[in-house]
Amino acid sequence: MLDNPMNIAPVSIAAAKSALIEQYADPILRRRASMLWGSRGVGKSSIVRQLAEHHGVPLVDLRLTTIEPVDIRGAIYADDRLAKTVWFPPEFLPSADEPAGILFLDELTAADQRLQISAYSLILDRRVGNYRLPDGWQVIAAGNASFHGAVSHDMGTALADRMFHFNVQTVIDAFLDHAVAMNFAPEVMAYLKVRPDKLDDTQAQLANDHLVGASPRGWEDISNVLKSGLSEPARRLFVQGRIGAANAAEFFGVLREIQAAVDVVRLLAARRGEAAAALLPRSLDGLYGVIYGLLAASTDEATMGRALEIVEQLPDIRAAAPLPVREAQTLAMELLMQRALERGLETAILDSPSYRRYAEQRNRDQHA
Repeated sequence: MLDNPMNIAPVSIAAAKSALIEQYADPILRRRASMLWGSRGVGKSSIVRQLAEHHGVPLVDLRLTTIEPVDIRGAIYADDRLAKTVWFPPEFLPSADEPAGILFLDELTAADQRLQISAYSLILDRRVGNYRLPDGWQVIAAGNASFHGAVSHDMGTALADRMFHFNVQTVIDAFLDHAVAMNFAPEVMAYLKVRPDKLDDTQAQLANDHLVGASPRGWEDISNVLKSGLSEPARRLFVQGRIGAANAAEFFGVLREIQAAVDVVRLLAARRGEAAAALLPRSLDGLYGVIYGLLAASTDEATMGRALEIVEQLPDIRAAAPLPVREAQTLAMELLMQRALERGLETAILDSPSYRRYAEQRNRDQHA
């Protein structure tokens, strides 16, 4: 891990989002800009989108590397009545008719330094030229530092001293929660559960002068590739082109193990008891593969109830080496409960003898 000269403790995506939600709710703190630092694909833009959705306010998203300085400052024109030249602000900046919202200045540190001057005016003074940002708007900026391996211009101390700073890093548990909510391909979630170091290997790839590596955004793309109708050769090319050759080779190796060990459709159709036990996986990859596979399949009460029965049977796994079965069982029950609440399938949980026995056993274990 490279040194972090910002002297800011890393925070998860979830923690940063929660803090920004609270900041926006406070009218005084909202007027102070916040800066999200983090490597590529860590989810900085996603945090800001979710913040706007949470408060139900408009979001103006400016990617500063794609616009010119005049785009923010506006065009100059001659006002014959005033006998002077004035600045005409761009239409995309919030008007007085929009009293509250979020102005997002993305890729701030990578922008042309002439453009940064205009952006700094918005952050420091909440104005640029004759334009003034309405009081109810919050400014959030995002960018990469030089130690993230990205093109970056140093931020001056005058600007840094006028912002709240967040050193955003992806924590695997928070990412998997996001992946579950977004219905990622089960194979991706199972792989990252047992290979958390592969969630983001950007720093390692850059140290080896490799342009392409794994990142949280990349795994979202991989999930979409796996869920698509692409042929197997095409899928391999797209996965390799998104996370790199070495990462792709390891991922497909684990994917073969999961597919060989897990057949969720047969498992759901098997009779409870020995028939189902014979289909349970015997490897760590297979264990998490079946958990996320059952989660993806649990879209109705009948399937949810059967999935709970299978999870109750996980201790029946006959593996050559010890597996964290109890830990996996708890994870599976929690995920299925969460999915049931999201989709109105609570009855399947409440009516399940398997879940009831699991809850009673867990209560006994906690009081033992």
